[in-house]
Amino acid sequence: MDKKVTVIGAGNVGATAAQRLAEKQLCDVVLVDIVEGVPQGKALDLVEAAAIEKHDSQLTGTNGYDDTADSDIVIITAGIPRKPGMSRDDLISTNAGIVRNVTQEVASRSPEAIIIIVSNPLDAMCHVAYDTCGFPKQRVIGMAGVLDSARFRAFISMELNVSVENTHAFVLGGHGDTMVPLPRYSTVAGIPITELLAKDRIDALVDRTRNGGAEIVGLLKTGSAYYAPASAAVEMAESILKDKKKILPCAAYLQGEYGIQDLFIGVPVKLGAAGAEEIIEITLTEEEQQALKKSADSVQELKDLLKTLK
Repeated sequence: MDKKVTVIGAGNVGATAAQRLAEKQLCDVVLVDIVEGVPQGKALDLVEAAAIEKHDSQLTGTNGYDDTADSDIVIITAGIPRKPGMSRDDLISTNAGIVRNVTQEVASRSPEAIIIIVSNPLDAMCHVAYDTCGFPKQRVIGMAGVLDSARFRAFISMELNVSVENTHAFVLGGHGDTMVPLPRYSTVAGIPITELLAKDRIDALVDRTRNGGAEIVGLLKTGSAYYAPASAAVEMAESILKDKKKILPCAAYLQGEYGIQDLFIGVPVKLGAAGAEEIIEITLTEEEQQALKKSADSVQELKDLLKTLK
């Protein structure tokens, strides 16, 4: 393969992302984890599966960073996961240190890479990576809106009993309880869901979307979601590797767009070979704009908290 993606963290999200990347034949994959044997074992398992799945992607498992050199994309999933009753914000102190360290390691070896952050709390960890690596803002992106929109799409599909392929949804804002699902921009075969569902049903789907991660944490009891987060990160990576220019909701660094300054927050982004190539500004109602501002204020609080942890 002429492309190389490093996945930091060989837990459920990271290992599943490595599997998706390889099976789509998007790139060669380097899987990194601090636990000896785990990335090596999972990479070997995936290599052995390749004969059955019929792909020729190379997979390497390692506890160091030298094999990550000259990566095109680095997906950072490392960090402790949420447990029942724990908010994403509770993770900030521990995960900030982890993300800072791994970002230093990969940025020094892959100075032209694009970094996709998956670690929680997502928007805050984007700031940690951005401040650490010194890359242009276009090359640090957070996986948030793709996952949240996928959950919204799944719930719309289930509610209306239609193919999920016919659904499209937009979720803006921070990756957490203050996210902003936009029913007006969410459609089935081009028809806004506001024309297909009563307001109380839409409100219920919006609420379930906001709590989508917590719902899975509550069901699993000993872990958090990983299939959908991995797929979301890989969709972003694919758009970058293939220069597809997909418009996807991602955490991007805003400098005045949507009236938000110097903050990573979820907005529609054109993803191509250069990373976040364009931030798409859509027209919001006053209520939607206020909801986005509230979400931004919540992210700003986490950003301010990070300053006290340094």
